[in-house]
Amino acid sequence: MEGLHILAEFRQCRGAPELLRDAATLESLCLGICHAAGLTVVGALFHPFGTPESPAGATGAVIFAESHLALHTWPEQNAATLDLYVCNFSRDNRPAAEDAYARLLSAFAPEKVTRRDIWRGEIDSSAAALGIASSAQPMP
Repeated sequence: MEGLHILAEFRQCRGAPELLRDAATLESLCLGICHAAGLTVVGALFHPFGTPESPAGATGAVIFAESHLALHTWPEQNAATLDLYVCNFSRDNRPAAEDAYARLLSAFAPEKVTRRDIWRGEIDSSAAALGIASSAQPMP
């Protein structure tokens, strides 16, 4: 279960407006990015909000063998949030996560970004070298 979990908020997005409004466009982007990053896609589900005449955003998830990417868009706020987690079961997938994140950042082109990185699983020397710490507490 060890791996990098990226949580991010993109605000004031300057990318193609369809990415925020159209579920099919968002799905196509996400699938392409996951494949390009070398992740093994096993499924996807995207849901539009609003109507075709008045789109109101989308939510979606891509499930891959290494874990998942979930996105939510708010076109009325010109914003998107994402949750990208890759586990390191058979190899270090941090480069794939960073590649996928960089491609999403480029596509949405936000003026403001909030990113939180969480290292999941055991904290080893490689995570500590990256400055990733744990606040895990034993269960009572």
